[in-house]
Amino acid sequence: MSAHVVLIDALNLIRRIYAVQERPFLFNGELAPNTQQQVLHNTVQACSQALSNILGLLKPTHALAVFDSEVPCFRYDIYPDYKKGRAKMPSHLSDKMNDIQDVFLELGVDSLVPEEDEADDVIATLSIKVALRNQDVTIVSTDKAFLMLLNDNIKVFDYFNRRYLDEQYVAEKFSVSPNKLLDLWSLTGDTTNKIPGVEGIGQVTAAQLLDEYGSIAALKNAEQLKPSIKKKLDKCQENLTLSRQLLTLKQDIPLGFNLKDIRLPTRSPS
Repeated sequence: MSAHVVLIDALNLIRRIYAVQERPFLFNGELAPNTQQQVLHNTVQACSQALSNILGLLKPTHALAVFDSEVPCFRYDIYPDYKKGRAKMPSHLSDKMNDIQDVFLELGVDSLVPEEDEADDVIATLSIKVALRNQDVTIVSTDKAFLMLLNDNIKVFDYFNRRYLDEQYVAEKFSVSPNKLLDLWSLTGDTTNKIPGVEGIGQVTAAQLLDEYGSIAALKNAEQLKPSIKKKLDKCQENLTLSRQLLTLKQDIPLGFNLKDIRLPTRSPS
């Protein structure tokens, strides 16, 4: 029997659900203490319902909810400004992670909290391992980083909009194919994560360059490159190398478990 593995970017799912639950109770951007417990209760219940919906929609044979490590990953070592300025998870929500993991387990889905890696890297590693066995993977996330992994066996599903983020989506949004996204973002940087890129090269220019030359490697060796573009690339070689390091998803993390360990219990026909 062919496997269909669903990998859930847990904090991506939970934080978006929490934001929806919190919004009606916010006053001047603050959550009143007397409503905090209600919002947390609603969040736990909504997370359980969301996972149930995901399992019903995608009908996986295996599933795993992957969390970020509680310690900073290697990207902070090579670039201390990584994700600088991004809002931290509220401590009261962080304290609820065990409860959310418990309701996930009630639905048969275990959680993985790595010792030192981001969820993105763990999910990428497991996705590639499964895909190399010609088995199917669906990553549940709105994180654009996973679009770099798209292929015949790996899909990305946006639960909140109930749609697959496929090659057509990538072409319409980024004007390149998935296998060129790493080069695209290495050139443009990523403001969400404070990744620098090449100053003065935006998405339109980057996509045009990759369409014409195919890759950054070819771009560096191009003899007919416009002097203005060459000057920008030469000026930002260190940023370009750094951006690629930060954006590349690890695919070789030791996982310590097998597919059978995340197989879902057999579900009775409804």
